[in-house]
Amino acid sequence: MSAPGSKKTKVIAGFAMIVAVLVAFIAISSQRHCSAEGKGSDYESIELFTDVMAIVKKSYVEEVDTKKLIYGAINGMLSSLDPHSSFMPPDTYKEMKIDTKGAFGGLGIEISIKDGVLTVISPIEDTPAFKAGIKSGDQILKIDEKFTKDLNINDAVKRMRGLKGTKVVLTIMREGFDKPKEFPLVRDIIQVKSVRSAMMDGGYGYVRIAQFQEKTDEDLGKALKALKEQNKGELKGLVLDMRNDPGGLLDQAVRVADHFVPEGQMIVYTEGREKDSKMQFTAKKGGKESAYPIVVLINGGSASASEIVAGALQDHKRAIVMGTQSFGKGSVQTIIPLSDDSGLRLTTARYFTPKGRSIQAKGITPDIVVERVELPKESAAKKDSMHLREKDLENHFESEGKPGDAGDGKDVKKEEKKEEKKDERTQRLEENLKNDYQAMRALDLLKGWDLIKSMGSDK
Repeated sequence: MSAPGSKKTKVIAGFAMIVAVLVAFIAISSQRHCSAEGKGSDYESIELFTDVMAIVKKSYVEEVDTKKLIYGAINGMLSSLDPHSSFMPPDTYKEMKIDTKGAFGGLGIEISIKDGVLTVISPIEDTPAFKAGIKSGDQILKIDEKFTKDLNINDAVKRMRGLKGTKVVLTIMREGFDKPKEFPLVRDIIQVKSVRSAMMDGGYGYVRIAQFQEKTDEDLGKALKALKEQNKGELKGLVLDMRNDPGGLLDQAVRVADHFVPEGQMIVYTEGREKDSKMQFTAKKGGKESAYPIVVLINGGSASASEIVAGALQDHKRAIVMGTQSFGKGSVQTIIPLSDDSGLRLTTARYFTPKGRSIQAKGITPDIVVERVELPKESAAKKDSMHLREKDLENHFESEGKPGDAGDGKDVKKEEKKEEKKDERTQRLEENLKNDYQAMRALDLLKGWDLIKSMGSDK
């Protein structure tokens, strides 16, 4: 049996504890209330969301799956932020991981939302979209009979993806069109070859980067080595073509630039709200290319990773950038895996060139603007026949050169045999380059650069 004094003490102690709990509760509630007000009443908004979901679950005309409601809500939330943030359900997230490896089924178009309209950033080379004549800047108004106005990026991609051999019709509006035009396409397995290369006239190399994938840096190293072997020595210069390159992996852009930027120099830096989103990437030691001149080709389809490379080389005066204004995607998206195998693509930072230029919505401005011009595809024989030469004149002198000199014909046949050994894609690339106005102007610039350097060297 307890004494009266101890009982009174216990009551007082219990009352004090209750008061303490109440004070703590009031303090926490007050803090939460202030925090909620400061954050735009987060708690009230969440309560509103749960109320709406409960009403939909209870009163909607048909039974609705809770996960479908949650996915839709997350998707709507992210699409309200910017064109590049999105939610990826498990199947879409899985496809995204396949994309970076360079093989997927579909049409071969990189897309974005621009001014509220589904817009082509660029078609990928040698794909159904590219062959059908889809161009950077095209506005996709309909996919089959479905208007794209209310579609987000993921939904649009889903509608364009499909089994090889199946058909889809894109309704396109383009500058210069009087009215929208339908482009019927047949889906195919899209196998993107990240890097292609060819030798140009006079010891100058050409490298085309179509997209920044997991092995782009590795493929670039192999391409440059092969060009040097083909040239039997160091290159005299390089045309680095990143036109219609929609970008890709940030780390690969850094590694590609690392081939050309001097050790210790900044390649790109990023700025964001979180500590992890503030990063600086500098050129590492070793694996550098010789200081040969470089011309970088860009256009309105060059975005993201390709703009990082072009901006770094331009800021360090390592290359002259030629072509037209790039797309202007200067933001970094972080892929965050979620618990149910879905994923979040969230814009977490903006990136800046070494000199602090933000590319977002501005793009890279070329040092030399060269518009795209369609050149007539004439055969060499036809071109040659249009010009009168010494050999066409009556009683012209024959060359007294030794066998094997120009006009002998024997070396020409040897060259033809060598050409036959090249694979079909390389031959096609070399042929296309001859009719590529911008690439030819880049080559002219490299040749002129070399010529100016040599002037006065014999004095």
